[in-house]
Amino acid sequence: MKISWSDFVEQCNTCEACPLSKTRKNVVIYRGNVVAPIMFVGEGPGATEDEQGLPFVGQAGRLLQLLLDAQGFSTKDFHIANVVKCRPPENRVPTDAEAAACKKLLGTQILLCKPKIIVLLGKTAYTLFTGDKNAKMTQIRGAFIEKNGYLILPTFHPAYILRNNNERVKLWKDIEMVRKKAEEMGLMEPLPGAPDMPTERPSSK
Repeated sequence: MKISWSDFVEQCNTCEACPLSKTRKNVVIYRGNVVAPIMFVGEGPGATEDEQGLPFVGQAGRLLQLLLDAQGFSTKDFHIANVVKCRPPENRVPTDAEAAACKKLLGTQILLCKPKIIVLLGKTAYTLFTGDKNAKMTQIRGAFIEKNGYLILPTFHPAYILRNNNERVKLWKDIEMVRKKAEEMGLMEPLPGAPDMPTERPSSK
């Protein structure tokens, strides 16, 4: 059965499938374009995201946006979501049960977004998509895999980069890989030159 985007949003806003629905301020669905060639999937909303109802608008999100801007991404190119749409208390990692409760909604979101490339930001997203709980992101990042008709690239969550800034270049190179693949597939216009990696650290406020 086909579902409209507005119906999907209503499903999300009225969802009570797990206890996170009891403590949320806002359901956090997406940022970017509804239909986009590239989809980023993170872990879950933090305090800032819960307040604003948008994903990746806190410090980690601003770092991601900084790198995307430098690589020539515009809002029409991407759709950003999370494994769970409600904030886990104390910004903890979502439980398996919470991720499972939200999985159907994320699946519908992917179908509506129609991405060609899905970037998995961190281990929580990778585990949900692959079922592999033992993978180490340091070993699996930076290589595309094909799954269910999508090109999937696992990489670091930007929150990890905030704690380990020496790894920033790896996230930068992975985003560059996404852009170049998107160019090859005719999904993005080529950049005129090679961009430099931003080195500034977004403020915590």
